[in-house]
Amino acid sequence: MTTTTPANNAPTTRTAQHRRYLMCRPEHFTVSYTINPWMEPAKPTDTAKAVAQWQVLYDTYLQLGHEVELIDPAEGLPDMVYTANGGFIIDGIAYAPKFRFAERAGEERHFIEWFRAAGFETVIPEEVNEGEGDFLLAGNVILAGTGFRSTGDSHREVGEVFGREVVSLTLTDPRFYHLDTAISVLDPVVGAAQGGPDAANIAYLPGAFDEASQQVLAERFPDAIRVSDADGAVFGLNSASDGYNVFISPRATGFEAQLRERGYNPVLIDLSELLLGGGGIKCCTLELRAKRESV
Repeated sequence: MTTTTPANNAPTTRTAQHRRYLMCRPEHFTVSYTINPWMEPAKPTDTAKAVAQWQVLYDTYLQLGHEVELIDPAEGLPDMVYTANGGFIIDGIAYAPKFRFAERAGEERHFIEWFRAAGFETVIPEEVNEGEGDFLLAGNVILAGTGFRSTGDSHREVGEVFGREVVSLTLTDPRFYHLDTAISVLDPVVGAAQGGPDAANIAYLPGAFDEASQQVLAERFPDAIRVSDADGAVFGLNSASDGYNVFISPRATGFEAQLRERGYNPVLIDLSELLLGGGGIKCCTLELRAKRESV
């Protein structure tokens, strides 16, 4: 825990909050097809290296006191390692995925079965959505991305499932095809002592969004960290945060400095091998939020 003084001169206390995550060991990771600009099947991938890098992230979460559940990897589904796309969970309710591309559709039943076995009330979607890849909980508000993967109709559906306000944001840069590649929620748990849910803050890449979405973000999050394209391009924003520790790519050096200035503790994790499949730290991390969790 640390204290810093932001631009408004109001002291801010950063406190690490216990998190529970779902991860999947990348035992079958490879790039054999192209469904995003990062994937080049002609470029060799090293599965053992991917597993070793993933293991560092897994171990780091545990070392910092977080809880990590595992879903078994399935042969023929190399992208299951990106568990964030496997659902969106709030208050013990799991909104299951419906993938846009056939290459990932086989993952759906594995996540649904896992959620049910783990005791989550599981909602099967009608609309195309890619889970926490395009839905981020910021305080009490769901930030929802569209433009490349999840449809606008899924924004209506997710709002109905969870009974929360949904803020739709349109992505326009194909490099940032999921919302979690262009926004990082820095304060996933905001208690009354820190100002409550309205005090939740984010970091984001303005150029990943259309003008209307940029305006919404500027109005809603005036104290947000605005990240450079150079840091966004190394998936710096595809990060996880417990409110104090922010797990980011070591190549996002500008973002690292910005976080330190705000009193966060950047934890550098290299997932460069998994970036070959178009994923980073957040992609490999699905948050499991229990019932009546404080947000």
